[in-house]
Amino acid sequence: MNNTQIFLAEIIGTFGLVLAATGSIVYDTKMENTLGAVFIAAIHFVGLAIVVYLFGKYSMAHFNPAVTIGYFLAGYLKRKQIIIYFVAQIIGAFLGSIFVKYVIGDYANLGLNFPNYAYNATFFYGVEITATIFLMAVILTVVHIKRLNRLAGVAIGGIVALDVFFLGPISGASMNPFRSLAPAILSNMPNDLWLYLTAPFIGAAIIGLVYKKIVR
Repeated sequence: MNNTQIFLAEIIGTFGLVLAATGSIVYDTKMENTLGAVFIAAIHFVGLAIVVYLFGKYSMAHFNPAVTIGYFLAGYLKRKQIIIYFVAQIIGAFLGSIFVKYVIGDYANLGLNFPNYAYNATFFYGVEITATIFLMAVILTVVHIKRLNRLAGVAIGGIVALDVFFLGPISGASMNPFRSLAPAILSNMPNDLWLYLTAPFIGAAIIGLVYKKIVR
């Protein structure tokens, strides 16, 4: 993998991820919430599976700065490559949100993540960390067990969909700082970014460090 391939793959892949993740929420709202949580989770699954299969061989399909940090701590990424991934991901995320706004529609704050404040902050913060732990654990399992590589898109898309369906009502289940950042900035609603710019990094870092300590 050369850096140009990584950069382009991460831009397009992150664009696709944000399109699926936020676009499903926006479209459901546009349709007066007639499609529901199963539809939103299913589009997360399909969209992420597609971009993993299309671009995984070029960039290892991060599409998420928390995953990039997890890969780095697990020993799969050089420090100097982190900035390449981050820049590509943030470009892809904002392009995805802009596309959603002007093509699908300006609804639901562009698919903004938000926690359920019926729960206390400690609880939903822990849930967001846990959601990212599940995601990073599945990713590194697929990477480590070579015979599972063909199932990468299904496994990664599947865990994201499950997290969104079951944990989304509690923490928002972003698991991805830039997926949350783009709609928050474009909707001028940054209040919950403290959660999504921190918790996913913690969850991914935990698994990356555990993996390097125990497995590698």
